[in-house]
Order: sequence, then structure tokens, then C-alpha cells
Amino acid sequence: MYTIKTTELGEITVEKAVVETIAGLAAVDCYGLVGMVAQDITSGITSILGMESIRKGVSVSRSSDGLVVDVYVIVGYGLKIKEVAYNVMQKVTYVLNNNAGLEVAHVNVNVKGVKVLGDK
Repeated sequence: MYTIKTTELGEITVEKAVVETIAGLAAVDCYGLVGMVAQDITSGITSILGMESIRKGVSVSRSSDGLVVDVYVIVGYGLKIKEVAYNVMQKVTYVLNNNAGLEVAHVNVNVKGVKVLGDK
């Protein structure tokens, strides 16, 4: 459970799955991503996650400075991986800070593959 806000009336907390889903949705909204993949790449990069299981491509943990978010993505061929990854970092941090009220320490973008845009 992650505490979003504490007031005199009580606390607002969310489950880890909610934070992972928010981070995953923020990531896939970035230009240049083909999709998210599961953390255990043994299933192969051909299994790009659908929107209903987007959180499986995200791992969230706590640190003393805030949340550490790891996202596992496939980037479009021909795009600058560094720029796409930086955009993902910025977007995930912004959305978790502003929409969920959670302090983010780090966002790690793990590029698990490259795919030609438009391939099925």
C-alpha cells in the first residue's frame, strides 16, 4: 500500500497494482514506444502486453527518497532510444507526482527490444 495523502480525517492509500497501472499508462502514451513487455523476458518479445495487463511491464518499489519505477518497453525501429527513454522517464515521473501525489526517486527504462513500427 502506498499513502497518497494524510489528513486529520485519515489516510488515502492505493495498492501497488494501481501505481503500476498508472505508470504503465503514462509510459505507453509516449511517442516511440511500440508497447510494454512482461518483466520476465522468457516469454519472448513477441508478447507485447495489451492494455488490460499493462502493469505487468512495470515494477514499483520503495526507497528512502521515494518510489523506484522500472518499466520494460519495446521501442520503435529508427527512433533515438535515448530520447524515447528520457521522454518515458519524464512522463512517468510527472504523472505519478501530479496525478497520484507520489514522490518518485527514479524511473528506470529497460528497453527489451526494437520493433519496426507497423509490424504485426
